[in-house]
Amino acid sequence: MSLAQENTVVLKKLLVFTVVMFGFGFALVPFYEKICEVAGVNNLLQADTLTEPVKVDTSRWLTVELDANTVGLPWQFKPMQSSVRINPGELVEVMYEVRNTTDREMVGQAIPSYSPQLLARHLKKLECFCFSKQVLKPYEVRQMPVQFMVGTEIPIDVSVMTISYTFFELKNDTADNATKAQKI
Repeated sequence: MSLAQENTVVLKKLLVFTVVMFGFGFALVPFYEKICEVAGVNNLLQADTLTEPVKVDTSRWLTVELDANTVGLPWQFKPMQSSVRINPGELVEVMYEVRNTTDREMVGQAIPSYSPQLLARHLKKLECFCFSKQVLKPYEVRQMPVQFMVGTEIPIDVSVMTISYTFFELKNDTADNATKAQKI
């Protein structure tokens, strides 16, 4: 086989590989969305379902207990109320308060968890501080809303559920670099 023929074979293999990888990249988006939907992780994908009118089920009540925790973060974090009583399909807003108890700027990210676990499939959030990292200045206090609804399709035997948020510290390169620059 001549050098030109070998180069042609390699070129064809590279083109096939490129097309396959390009297709794989596009296939990842719906695959990721499906995983998030099943796991109840990324409720932003479900937000557009709330544009359709939802009938509130006034025949039953749900108690949603609110919980707040921190791990490795010297912040005080709490819900402004310990629980809310709602009807399935009702849009609700609750508030959480976070306080940086240190003399330095810190960055945290809240991760939600639900009990019972099936709540993740029926909970739709429109607004949540957990969607982005939170930067708090020294001794800053902030109140943060969470807007959500529990779908009417939640099983009838579920009447009490818990939404819990846990804040973890994130490395704040910007604040660290600013602090280092001030020291120089």
